[in-house]
Amino acid sequence: MEAIEREIKQLIIDTLDLEDITVNDINSEDRLFGDGLGLDSIDALEIGLALQKRYGVRIEAEKEQTRQHFSSIRALARFVSDARQHKEVV
Repeated sequence: MEAIEREIKQLIIDTLDLEDITVNDINSEDRLFGDGLGLDSIDALEIGLALQKRYGVRIEAEKEQTRQHFSSIRALARFVSDARQHKEVV
């Protein structure tokens, strides 16, 4: 799981052009929104598209679980790992 977490951290940095942040600066348990990394809803859309391109998974905004998937890097990594194993669209 740690490898996927690192990949997702780098994906977020690259997708959002976060110039002053490295993979090591992001804690996998920190919140992505609000007080954590400080992302917003537009960032979430961009990350969702990047995850779809990279891993072939799709996160639907209307689903209740979406907020949970985007709660932290660890939660996103768990979602990606589970979705890839089950080849599901969540």
